Amino acid sequence: MHYSSILPDVIKVADEASEKVLHIYQSDFKVSYKADDSPITAADTAAHDIITHGLRNISRDIPILSEEGKDIPWEERKHWRRFWLVDPIDGTKDFTQRTGEFTVNIAMIEDGEPVMGVVIAPALKEAYWGVVGEGAHRRDRTGRVHSIRVAEPKAVKRVVASKNHLNEDTRAFIDALGEHELVQAGSSLKFCRIAEGHADIYPRLGPTCEWDTGAAQAVLVAAGGKVETLDGTPLKYGKPDVLNPYFIAAGSWYIHRP
Repeated sequence: MHYSSILPDVIKVADEASEKVLHIYQSDFKVSYKADDSPITAADTAAHDIITHGLRNISRDIPILSEEGKDIPWEERKHWRRFWLVDPIDGTKDFTQRTGEFTVNIAMIEDGEPVMGVVIAPALKEAYWGVVGEGAHRRDRTGRVHSIRVAEPKAVKRVVASKNHLNEDTRAFIDALGEHELVQAGSSLKFCRIAEGHADIYPRLGPTCEWDTGAAQAVLVAAGGKVETLDGTPLKYGKPDVLNPYFIAAGSWYIHRP
C-alpha cells in the first residue's frame, strides 16, 4: 500500500478532529472519569467520532483500534495484519489543565510496526506527519510545511521528559547519560521534539498504551530516529495486551547497552 497517496486525506481528517477539539478546549467543558480514573471530556469522544468516520471513508476494509472505541477482543485483533491506531486526544490531563500540550494521533500499523503517523497539537497550531522510508514533515503555526530530521547530539544530551512521569527509574536512566539538559514536553510531542531535532532522547520507564505512541513513533522513525524496548528490540504493536513495555525513543545515535 502506498501510504503517501492517502496521507493528505489522513491529515485532513486529523485537522477536522483538531478543529472540533480546539473549539471544546476553548469552552467551559466538563471532565468525567473512566473506570481507571483517567479523565475524559467531550473532546475525546467528538474527536473519536470524526476520526473513525473519516478513516472509514478512506479505507472501509481496514479495522480501527481507538482508545475511545469499543474493546475489541484479541481473538478478533490477532487476525489484523494492518490497522488504524487512534488516540483521539493524547494528554487529556494537559487538556484539562489547559497547558496546550495535548495531541490528536492517527497511525497506520502494518505487521506490528507503525508505518505512517499524523500528530497534531491543536492549541499549539503545530502538526507532524511521516511515512517510514519516505521522511517526516512539520507544519508550523503559520501553515508552512518543511521536512524534519533527528539531530546529531552534542556532548550535553537534551532529554525530553514529562514532569508528571519523572519517577526514580527515569531519573536514574537520565543521570547515567552524564551531562544533560531537560526538555519539557507533554503527550506524544516528546517524540516529535526528537524528530524535529529539538531533543535527543526520551526514556519512558512507566506505563503507556499502543495508541499513546503509534503515530508519534511513525513520525520519529520517518525522521531517522528509533523507539526500542529496554532489551534493544523495536517497540511492536498489535499485541494481545495493548500496554507497552518500557521504551527509549531517540535518534539513530543511541545504542542499547545491556
